[in-house]
Amino acid sequence: MRLKKGLVISAIAISALVLSGCSDSGAPSADAPPVADATDFEAGTTMAKLAEAGSINIGTKFDQPLFGLRGPDGKPVGFDVEMGKIIASKLGIPASGINWSETVSANREPFIENGEVDLVIATYTINDTRKEVVSFAGPYYSAGQDLLVLEGNPDNITGPEDLAGKKVCTVSGSTSEKNVAAYTTDVIATDTYSNCLGPLRSGEVAAVTTDNVILAGLADQNPGEFEVVNNAFTEEPYGIGLAHDDTEFRNFINDVLEESYDDGSWVKAWESTAGSVLDTPTPPAIDRY
Repeated sequence: MRLKKGLVISAIAISALVLSGCSDSGAPSADAPPVADATDFEAGTTMAKLAEAGSINIGTKFDQPLFGLRGPDGKPVGFDVEMGKIIASKLGIPASGINWSETVSANREPFIENGEVDLVIATYTINDTRKEVVSFAGPYYSAGQDLLVLEGNPDNITGPEDLAGKKVCTVSGSTSEKNVAAYTTDVIATDTYSNCLGPLRSGEVAAVTTDNVILAGLADQNPGEFEVVNNAFTEEPYGIGLAHDDTEFRNFINDVLEESYDDGSWVKAWESTAGSVLDTPTPPAIDRY
């Protein structure tokens, strides 16, 4: 992961990002994805039901800068949110028709299984264990697990091998929690990554671990306090979670993702959110399992 101008960036960038998210309330902004005429879906499919309802329930994070962060109007903003808007627009649903639910790492599968949300777009790593209970479209982005430390890296942590004998904080139920267990069992697990920042500030933990892009957002939101080690030790393909074995809906979302790669809307979504801090990557290949 290469950051634009390092990780210590003016808070102006985040302020601009947050303010740009107010378009979800009321009429769509000029930058909102154009809404398709979604009248030709096969009867009985999830697409037909959502298009007829004119609304969709999407779960996302509310505490992760750049990807899913609660804006001043109470609605989330970020790259994951923009991806949700793109999918909704292809169902004929405007941004104002999206009902956003806050999802944390531990409740993403339950929210999908019990029908509380139609989709989860929440820095959600695709893995085989999760595929047993939910389906995934995508990936639409590929991250990597890294470490967040205090500015100046006082403990000289260069990678996960340096965590032996040190406490680390992550989120309960996350892929990051499972991955870091290979390097240390001295883990503090909480419900959100933002709750790991206090223990890092106080010295209770030596590092916070999760995907590099999430850590970059946290560091950018708190300039001068933290830095990313920038030595990713896993690959984390982000997928869009949906009901298990809803093959038609998964294929539809995969088609929408590939179209967004081709028509530039994926790049536009990135550059208006995470692209304020991170360079624009190449979209990953879709896994049509």
